[in-house]
Amino acid sequence: MRALPPFWKHLLTVLSGSVAAQALPILAAPLITRLCRPADLGRFGVWYGVVAIAAVAATLRMENAMIIDHAPARQRLCFGVVAWSAGWLAALLTLAATAARAAGWTTLPWSGVLTLGAAAWLTAGMQTTLAYAASHNAFAPAAKAKIWAAGGVALSQLALLAAGAGAVALPAGQLLGLATGLAAARLLLRPPSSRTRARRPLVRLRLLARRLRRGALPTPAQRRYLHAHRAFWRYALPSNVLNAAIGPLPLLLIGARHGALAAGLFALTQRVLAAPVSLLAASVQEVFKRESVRQYQNSGNCRPAWRHAARVLLLGFLPSLLLLLAAPPLFAFAFGAPWRAAGELAQILAPLYFLNFIASPLSYVFFVAGRQKIELAWQLALFAMTLAVFAAPLTLHQSVAAYATGYSLLYLVYLRMSYRYALDRDPAGRLHAAR
Repeated sequence: MRALPPFWKHLLTVLSGSVAAQALPILAAPLITRLCRPADLGRFGVWYGVVAIAAVAATLRMENAMIIDHAPARQRLCFGVVAWSAGWLAALLTLAATAARAAGWTTLPWSGVLTLGAAAWLTAGMQTTLAYAASHNAFAPAAKAKIWAAGGVALSQLALLAAGAGAVALPAGQLLGLATGLAAARLLLRPPSSRTRARRPLVRLRLLARRLRRGALPTPAQRRYLHAHRAFWRYALPSNVLNAAIGPLPLLLIGARHGALAAGLFALTQRVLAAPVSLLAASVQEVFKRESVRQYQNSGNCRPAWRHAARVLLLGFLPSLLLLLAAPPLFAFAFGAPWRAAGELAQILAPLYFLNFIASPLSYVFFVAGRQKIELAWQLALFAMTLAVFAAPLTLHQSVAAYATGYSLLYLVYLRMSYRYALDRDPAGRLHAAR
């Protein structure tokens, strides 16, 4: 390990935890599919998609600023900004979802509606804490926190399903796992918190109440921090919200046009195909974030880190080829005969997810090179393509095939731009330029 370059040492550390973290939900998936119906999994997919979108919005993408801005006082400000934005978003999301359910605009059960805000808040907190870990190369404790989160989700969902909780089991289990993971991350990483931590409980409660009364707006220091890193919430935030929305958008449109059964099949397909992205690609991205910033600051480009990451990510070719050739029987064997149709969708999507596996970790180049505007334009094109494909009068398989083709072509363009921007920084010579 000592003879390896820093990129590979950090990657092995992160990956060791990611393997364990992802093994638990992967092993739990065959049991979950035998304990719940496709329609229940489809509804959970919709709930989870809303949480994923809301969590991105809740952070304002400011957690990425910690990778570049390492000063303890600045990182404390970042946590404060995210706590302010996530708290407001969680409250507003819960109110909006409650009103929509009362008006009959959504079929999500009340248990799902009332937990959307809490799940988004917990996810935003976990993302920010893991970004703090990456900024300090604290990959080992971050990996342990991921294991706690993944284990909490898998075990909670299985226990609730076995107890007969039905449709409530999946979102409730997700919420319990998120809370477990965030608590573990805070204990293991000890990120900066408020300066009043050592005060007596009653004093802290009074200060908290005063802060809540004044919490409608960020503090002057937080406003200055938001201004200094305005490129993240101006350009990266809408781009990432679009990207997060594109993930569940096909599921939402499939459910609306083809029913809950088709949505459940597609939800399982997404869950299985996303596992390698969560397992290896997310680990590569954690290391790539830190290494790309370091190399940009030292030499004005991050080509070595880009090439290291790309070589590792090519390992995804063989699993993608296996799914392309034999996904239907594999799905029937692993998840039961009713889920064979999900394997047919996986065959169609396998090439797309291979490109996604490569491109996702390398997306951070757009942040460090100050190209958030260009990534936003790409995300808009992707969003428009997705809407056009699933709005067209096509069968389920035709829609998925057209979606995979269009998305794959856009990913090829994305990878080309990513490599180009890895070669040199923006013309003004700045990191994450606000342009």
